[in-house]
Formats: sequence, C-alpha cells, structure tokens
Amino acid sequence: MIAIGNDHAAVELKNEIVEYLKEKGIEYKDFGCGEGEKCDYPNAAEVVCKAVVNGEAEKAILICGTGVGISIAANKVKGIRAACCSDYFSAKYTRLHNDANVLCFGARVVGAGLAKELVDVFLNTEFEGGRHARRVDLIRQMEENF
Repeated sequence: MIAIGNDHAAVELKNEIVEYLKEKGIEYKDFGCGEGEKCDYPNAAEVVCKAVVNGEAEKAILICGTGVGISIAANKVKGIRAACCSDYFSAKYTRLHNDANVLCFGARVVGAGLAKELVDVFLNTEFEGGRHARRVDLIRQMEENF
C-alpha cells in the first residue's frame, strides 16, 4: 500500500496522482487534505511517515508547494529516507542507491505528467543493494546517534 499526503498547496496535483494510482490498480491511502482545507506540510509529513515506519504502507508520496519543506519534515521521522525529486533520473536513483521510501515533489514545480512519471519510476525501481547497502546502513547509524 502507498500512503499519500499533501498540504493545501498541492490538493489538485494530489488528486491527479490518486486518480493515476487508481487507474494503475495500486492500493493507496490518502492522508492529505482536500479542497478548501488548510493544512501544514509538517503535519501531513508526520502522519504519512508514521504509516510507513509502522508498516501500514510500503512507500509514500508527499506533495507540497515546492516539495522541499515536506521532504525536510519527512526526514525528521526515524526510518524515513525522503527525497525531493523533480526529474526522472533522481527519482530512479534515489530508489536504486538510497533505498528512499518517500518520494516528495512540488505542485508548483512539476506538472501532472512529470509527477506521474516520477511516481512510476519510484514505485517500480528496486533498491540495488551491494555497495549502496553499506551507505544506507551508515545513514541508519547516523539516525541512531542523533
């Protein structure tokens, strides 16, 4: 299951991504706010990331205006490796090399077509492991130390 969340700046794009997930037959849970609601991106990030670390969701998608704020907030949750991506290469390699479990992007930065491509590559790319597993383990150790 994929968790998805957003703040008020990203309602329209979140809705397009939800429709896209439905079309693809991908199970999801929408934790985001709806039309006319105001919500702060740290709160959206927290509830979605809790679903990931608690095992309710395998991965997550978070969307705010730029993608930056929500990715910073997401990375404060132990066990989360969130990446703000606005291009295909970054979305692919954050899975291959970083084993990222949360994809973030900005509704004011990427359009719906690119957002769908980012979702596809993120959800369909497996972690490569190997030398990259050691680096992800180093990130986990840093998390434990702080």
